[in-house]
Amino acid sequence: MAGRLFIFGLGYSGLEIARLARAAGWQVAGSCTSEEKAERLRAGSIAAHCFTGNAPLPAEALAGASHVISTIAPGNAGDPVLATCRTLFGRARWLGYLSTTGVYGDHRGGWVEETTAARPTQPRSVARLAAERSWQALALEVGATLDIFRLPGIYGPGRSALEQVKAGTARRIDKPGQVFSRIHVEDIAGTVLLAITERHAGSIYNVADDLPAPACDVVAFACELLGEAVPPLVPWEQAEPEMSPMARSFYAESRRVRNERIKTELGVALRYPTYREGLRAIASSLAGPRTSRSAS
Repeated sequence: MAGRLFIFGLGYSGLEIARLARAAGWQVAGSCTSEEKAERLRAGSIAAHCFTGNAPLPAEALAGASHVISTIAPGNAGDPVLATCRTLFGRARWLGYLSTTGVYGDHRGGWVEETTAARPTQPRSVARLAAERSWQALALEVGATLDIFRLPGIYGPGRSALEQVKAGTARRIDKPGQVFSRIHVEDIAGTVLLAITERHAGSIYNVADDLPAPACDVVAFACELLGEAVPPLVPWEQAEPEMSPMARSFYAESRRVRNERIKTELGVALRYPTYREGLRAIASSLAGPRTSRSAS
């Protein structure tokens, strides 16, 4: 039965969760970082509140919220939601937190699952694991069910290899043995919707698709869909010095993410089980060159 969902962080993933929840009959409220965006969302019937993490939301913002999820990353001072709004969760029956598969650390291309020990090496992943533990403590404190959703690279409309190819910024970096897992934003939202509607014990869930793959393969497929020439492979040794620290950190780790638990416990059937289905769907909605015959 639908209730009232509050989403901390109405950004890329948060808005998709809001869209799907509203379509399923949920009342949806949430936060964003500017009053201008909050006004636009309110005009679209989402009760949005401006939240920057520096001060708590008013108690009435979460009044009646039976389910609360946060998409907001921790900052230098920890999780901003828990630092400022911890006392507002007393009536919530369910809590959700979007984390990262980066908490598993580097596995040199090996498989990880929810029972794999979390040994993060990147500072942002260390902070995410600390936030996970803080949310677990809060759930125990208020007596709510908690689901933690560990996400790999997120893509979808407006944020995919297709847009990079069209913008002329796509590169194919050749780092032997390097693989990434990824997930379409609609499948994140679909998984969260099942978590808030299906009766289950709270758990940690890897939300990833079925096909980990090198980023260079994804770029090549995007080029095929758009009928563009595939850029040559750039050796890692040549590409690394030109990368930003953030991009370099992504290539510092390699792992394949298992997703069986979302299927067996929540009944998830991925709409986009691999990047191929996801990119085909995005390509069909993009204005521009027709998709190539060989890619259809």
